[in-house]
Amino acid sequence: MIEARELSRRFGSITAVDQLNFRLKTNGITGFLGPNGAGKTTTIRMITGALAASSGSVLIGGKDSFEDVDALRGKIGYLPERPPLVPELSVKEQLAYVASIKGVTLDSSLSERCGITEVWSQLQGELSKGYRQRVGLACALVGTPDLLILDEPTSGLDPHQVESMRHLVKSIGEEQTVLLSTHLLPEVELLCDHVLMISRGRLVADESLENLLQVHGGSLQTAFLDRCGFTESTP
Repeated sequence: MIEARELSRRFGSITAVDQLNFRLKTNGITGFLGPNGAGKTTTIRMITGALAASSGSVLIGGKDSFEDVDALRGKIGYLPERPPLVPELSVKEQLAYVASIKGVTLDSSLSERCGITEVWSQLQGELSKGYRQRVGLACALVGTPDLLILDEPTSGLDPHQVESMRHLVKSIGEEQTVLLSTHLLPEVELLCDHVLMISRGRLVADESLENLLQVHGGSLQTAFLDRCGFTESTP
């Protein structure tokens, strides 16, 4: 169980994230939505332990991640929009390096699961954008984390790569808990069964995708605009 309790972050007089409370169910994909500047990135950084909260907590398996960051390092996998891959390392070497940092044995099945077997020995500096995303996803999956956070995983991919990545994410969500941060509403409709939505640092939706669509006439765009305080004509 992944849970945020009264999670807040202030930067001087500015409150970027304001008392978020939510739980992510075990397994399944939760879409994380919000307009630019809503506090999504700050929230993700707090969940991963990259940024301390001003107040509140993140519990992973009942343990406060802020109190024992090292113990929970392997509990969270994170794929940023641009995976931090070392160009001079091969794919195999990159994953072995990540496994050593996490203190786990590298699962050889990751190469097949993430579709990177054919580039296993290739230098990462020679990889296409699609393969870099797949390698980044494999790095995030090292150690079988309790929570996998994906930040715009299909950004910059061509249509074929987008479809392939979405299929892969969907399959992962059947076995693990995934938090998918994206600005692509159709992606949420295709992949997610639950939605978290924040606006101006506050939680404005925490419900099943089915219920959200039902309440807003079957349109996730309408739900987004309404919950975030916009109108259809807002630029």
